[in-house]
Amino acid sequence: MEELEPTQLTTYTPSNAPVPEGEIIVERGCTARELGPKLNRSAGDVIRFLFLQGEVVTATQPLTDDMIELFAAELGANVRLVDPGEEQEAELQARYFEDDDEVPEEDLRPRPPVVTVMGHVDHGKTLLLDRIRQTRVVEGEAGGITQHIGAYQAEVNGQRITFIDTPGHEAFTAMRARGAQVTDIVVLVVAADDGVMPQTVEAIDHAKAAGVPIVVAINKIDQADADPNRVMQQLSEHGLVPEAWGGDTIVVEVSALQGLGIDELLEQLLLVAEVEELRASPEGRARGVVLEAKLETGRGPVATVIVQRGTLRVGDAVVAGSAWGRVKAMLDDRGSQVKEAPPSTPVQVLGFSEPPSAGDEVRVVADQATARTIAEARARRHRAAGHAPAPVAPGARLEDLFEQIQRGETASLNLILKADVQGTLEAITESLRKLERDEVKLSFVHRGVGGITENDVQLATASNATIIGFNVRPDRRARELAEEKDVEIRTYEVIYKLLEDIEAAMVGMLAPEVEEVVTGEAEVRQVFRVPRVGAVAGCYVRHGVITRGSKVRFLRDGVVIWKGSISSLRRFKDDVREVQAGFECGIGLSDFQDLKEGDVIETYEEREIPRT
Repeated sequence: MEELEPTQLTTYTPSNAPVPEGEIIVERGCTARELGPKLNRSAGDVIRFLFLQGEVVTATQPLTDDMIELFAAELGANVRLVDPGEEQEAELQARYFEDDDEVPEEDLRPRPPVVTVMGHVDHGKTLLLDRIRQTRVVEGEAGGITQHIGAYQAEVNGQRITFIDTPGHEAFTAMRARGAQVTDIVVLVVAADDGVMPQTVEAIDHAKAAGVPIVVAINKIDQADADPNRVMQQLSEHGLVPEAWGGDTIVVEVSALQGLGIDELLEQLLLVAEVEELRASPEGRARGVVLEAKLETGRGPVATVIVQRGTLRVGDAVVAGSAWGRVKAMLDDRGSQVKEAPPSTPVQVLGFSEPPSAGDEVRVVADQATARTIAEARARRHRAAGHAPAPVAPGARLEDLFEQIQRGETASLNLILKADVQGTLEAITESLRKLERDEVKLSFVHRGVGGITENDVQLATASNATIIGFNVRPDRRARELAEEKDVEIRTYEVIYKLLEDIEAAMVGMLAPEVEEVVTGEAEVRQVFRVPRVGAVAGCYVRHGVITRGSKVRFLRDGVVIWKGSISSLRRFKDDVREVQAGFECGIGLSDFQDLKEGDVIETYEEREIPRT
């Protein structure tokens, strides 16, 4: 049809046309045909300019960032490069949210600081929050390790402080990063008896990247081997110099177990918050960030949200990423229902169409129709950008991997991953991707939050996948169907175990790596002809040990002319098992008779290299 339609007349914009003023948003990878009109030029102008710079491009060829910036600099235009899809997002923002950005100074009010607790695993972060909130959180966590982001509020001297507890395990780096993005102050917990550890350094990097002040809490000072000075020395090496040493980092020594130093820590947090002058407007449409999201039986999608501006109320129409809905109910950190949430308040929000992604911005809009329009536009853009799940390669379950590898194929392990919350799902996905090897690829058939259902089992049957459940269980019907269809379901509560099991299964089922080790070398000095045996090589062992039964490479002038094994080995008239270097011997080869003086017999063995 396109070929039969009349050809459009070529339009040309004179090169002296004025360049648009202000910031011009340009998507990365755009073509000359798309870039020209944005700068009041034609595609021909772009192509001609780049050609003169030595770059030959066509009108429909994607341009590099350097090409776009070079052309913009030539015109004196101010361009901002954005990722594909961000331009449409900017248009959505301008259309629906442009009136929300400006807040009059007189509307700003002091708000509670949002404090993120970070640090290495098992350094006492959650126990420290326990002391502050006077509740028991540790006992509800598998293995005493925090698996999700939790947000809580505490009242100190009549002032509120919002705390975010982030997991300490290294697999949750992405979740820790999200915690730092919404925070005002970071409390870095370091154990006095353990010192600065790898996850402590990661937490410092995240906090510095977020540009927020850091307050260090040296925990476990009640331990016999506690050494706070050593910890402060290690912190100084990472740019956190304590105030006592002339630096600007507040350091408080605490014991979460005995409740020592807690009041001083809280006072220091309020002091830092006062210096930071944290203010927000409680008026207008609310805006916040999703910390966590999950599917709950009887409740549907539930999102943990921290309100950053405005007041979120029950009945508001909200949109977060490609999820939309109306706030049906809100729960605080104690599980009590609340009608509204002012700035810096963490709440669980019920009423989304689907669990939003952790880190998505929550915005209140005029009505549900608007929310749905925005969410569907984002979902379409997401699919068009190619972020939809890639087609699944024919894969194998864990127990079938070995057969694929033996056939010399690159094995693909198909997984269906289900977790209780969105943030954990992302963290486990990233951790599993790091286990991939050249011989074994991981393919995620489906990832989602919520329990393991019959649909998951049917999908696993169709795609030959293994189902991994983290903090979720299959219901009775799903379990029965899995037994009937012979689908493997593995459930875990601690991420250590999940990663160890998958890695061990992948490593154990890989074809063993084998290396050749030369064990001996003998030179043929004379050739004997023996009845019923054939040619026997009279040899002198130059290096190593020649062993009967060894694998052999037969070399002539450095070229391998035969490979086999040693069938007989003699010293004079005696059969021997091995001959050391410096001795002479007679060697009979399994099925090779073309022996000549000066040839070299090289013995070797294949040793298996253990996988790591």
